[in-house]
Formats: sequence, structure tokens, C-alpha cells
Amino acid sequence: MSIETGSKYQGKVSGITHFGAFVDLPEGKTGLVHISEVADQYVKDINEFIKVGDDVTVKVLKVGDDGKIGLSIRKAQESKQGKKREPKVSFEDKMNRFLKDSEENLATLRKQSDKKGGRSRR
Repeated sequence: MSIETGSKYQGKVSGITHFGAFVDLPEGKTGLVHISEVADQYVKDINEFIKVGDDVTVKVLKVGDDGKIGLSIRKAQESKQGKKREPKVSFEDKMNRFLKDSEENLATLRKQSDKKGGRSRR
């Protein structure tokens, strides 16, 4: 079994640096999880999220020609959670909403100017 891009694997964190974590994969291979791929939020200190010896699920982002393996913990978890998508709104619905909001805003402005008697504040 070779390491393939897009596949998920169970691995064990073997080392941590200031720029990421090294993860031991099957077949004795080692890959790097960059600090930006550890969590969905900002990671200032990687030690707050993972420790050496932790078992993690990783997704292979790329396998370089030189044998370097780029991994992601964040993307391995993303597919489990799934992102909620907003329902698509048609152009006509957007236009109708815009026109309605515009009419309401204009009506409010007209009421305010009528209260002033049509004069400016000068």
C-alpha cells in the first residue's frame, strides 16, 4: 500500500516543531502536518493542540517527488463535520428583496423630510 494524495490514514505524532508536527504513517513513512493544517482556528502554540505520541487521523495533501509527504489534520476532520451550505437564492428573489428594502428605506427618508417641513437643517 503506497501513500496516495487525498487518502486518510491513522498515524502517531513523532515530533513537534515550531512550524508543525511530524506524523509516523503506515509502512514506516513520515509526513509533516504544517501548523496551519492542525486546526480550524489560529494556532499560536501547536503544543496546545497535539502532543508527541498522540494518535491522529490525517489526510494526505501532497506527496512530493523528493518523498516529502504533506498532511492535514484539519481537512481529515472537515469531511466528518461537513459544512452547512446556505440555500441558493435566485437572482429574481435577490432583486425583489433589494427593491423591497430600497422602497422601505426611501419611505423612511420621505417621512423624515416631511417632519422637517421639507427644509434642510441649515
